[in-house]
Amino acid sequence: MENCQGWAARDPSGVLSPYKFNRREPRNDDVSIKISHAGVCYGDVHWTRNSFGDCKYPLVPGHEIVGVVTEVGCDVARFKVGDHVGVGVYVDSCRDCEYCDVRREIYCQKGLVTTFNSLDKDGTITKGGYSSHIVVHERYCHKIPDGYPMEKAAPMLCAGLTVYTPMIKHNMNQPGKSLGVIGLGGLGHMAVKFGKAFGLKVTVISTSESKREEAISLLGADKFILSKDSDQMSSAVKSLDFIIDTASGDHQFDPYLSLLKVDGLMVLVGFPSEIKISPIQLNFGSRCIAGSATGGTKDTEEMIDFCAKNKIYPDVEIIKIDYINEALDRLTKNDVRYRFVIDIEKSFS
Repeated sequence: MENCQGWAARDPSGVLSPYKFNRREPRNDDVSIKISHAGVCYGDVHWTRNSFGDCKYPLVPGHEIVGVVTEVGCDVARFKVGDHVGVGVYVDSCRDCEYCDVRREIYCQKGLVTTFNSLDKDGTITKGGYSSHIVVHERYCHKIPDGYPMEKAAPMLCAGLTVYTPMIKHNMNQPGKSLGVIGLGGLGHMAVKFGKAFGLKVTVISTSESKREEAISLLGADKFILSKDSDQMSSAVKSLDFIIDTASGDHQFDPYLSLLKVDGLMVLVGFPSEIKISPIQLNFGSRCIAGSATGGTKDTEEMIDFCAKNKIYPDVEIIKIDYINEALDRLTKNDVRYRFVIDIEKSFS
């Protein structure tokens, strides 16, 4: 019955090792996918190490998944064998609440089923993309356009979508407007790429001076601010229309909010342990702060098409699955430019 190869964590040490398990046979509305690549998200660190106290071991992580369709159910209309497809953060939802109705399934009111470590409708625990294949309802699969590199497509299913969705929702795509990006990791570097594609003037804000050269020369940012330098921060007060905050570590918010113009907006996509702000920064500047969590199937498809049309690709480091423990350790030290991607096909060949 063990028809799938994978790597799993068995306890909160987070150490992964080979693991075999069973995937369900495709149902009438399912798509079976031979996985070719899987992106490595910081969420994989959190859940393998039980950071939120809800891990169900053995845990197979991975929610940035791309591969090739090998089988479709008899009712599947959108895909055929041989198609290149992707699967993101979730693999099911109620499909009838007000948010599912408008394809914002990430906010499903009746129970989102995430790609791994989640109770599926059949009573099993979902297992993610660090594995040889996956079976998913067709609604939660996304076509990868012909010619788009598979290894580049994987990180778009979480990192790319997480910044694209709020940028579109909050109209951060107006040419000539100014965008600040806090943090230059997997999410931050995609925010810079989207900002430039939208015609924005992009400023990277980082605690590390070493990021200056790569922000401007490699990613094409217009400006760089070292957040630890009070003079650089003071010179940028009220200069930005928007800020995308991708930093998950605890940090102060007031200094960054001061960089927003009147009516400016900051969107938080990271997960610091708490948010402390002075009402003065909001009220006297008519500023707003909002949160966002990835996106729905509609956002996902629009983002993929936008990236293919505009040749937007994440910067990745390709690894094999037997390097995953070292990769996760490096990720905790921000030692990756900018997303690890596992070559699943070569890992399990």
